[in-house]
Amino acid sequence: MKKYRHIFFDLDRTLWDFDCNSKMTLNYIFEKFDLKSRGVKNSKLFIETYKRVNNYLWLQYRDGVLTKEQLRSRRFAKTLDKLSISDKELAKKISSLYIQDSPKRTKLIPYTKYVLSVLQKKYQLHIITNGFKEVQFIKLKNSGIYDYFQNIIISEKIGVLKPNKKIFLHAVNLCNSNPKECLMIGDDIISDILGAKQVGIDQVFYNYNNIQDSFDANYTISDLKELLNIL
Repeated sequence: MKKYRHIFFDLDRTLWDFDCNSKMTLNYIFEKFDLKSRGVKNSKLFIETYKRVNNYLWLQYRDGVLTKEQLRSRRFAKTLDKLSISDKELAKKISSLYIQDSPKRTKLIPYTKYVLSVLQKKYQLHIITNGFKEVQFIKLKNSGIYDYFQNIIISEKIGVLKPNKKIFLHAVNLCNSNPKECLMIGDDIISDILGAKQVGIDQVFYNYNNIQDSFDANYTISDLKELLNIL
């Protein structure tokens, strides 16, 4: 077994349960703004439409096609448009509420705190995330996991997003280490796994969706507890 010193974690969908927390906020928004009276059949349709739009726009943001402000301003406007609601002011209100409410949700991936508490005794733990700086710290603190990490590395503050190798090299240098002493754990094949691989950092693919091809990650897990068999 290789001797690692530094463990880098992605945050959303790896430790913080993005899908569950987002769903709770979107359900809240559906009820608060009474979208059913605007012709949206149910919250499931609203959420599924938003997810498709948001995922597409996030890929554009990651690839540098959109700015943060464009992403935030367009995702609910386009969602409402697809649901035959033309109301720019409503889209702005929904966007503002989503940004305020979602990061305060505290649902974590199962066994997150247990695994972090065990690993913290043997390794230095860090976060590398593409999320926005003003919400990622709220997520970490409200969910009670902020203090487990030595460094919180946010792409927005570095100026590049995963999978850009610069953010991984920055993380390694910040730890006064080298790639061979580091391990990256994340759920995104491109951003986390291929991003870390290109600079020589070993990777753990958190395959919660049971994707068949793990792109030759060093390790693949479907449950965070499985990390304790690796580390």
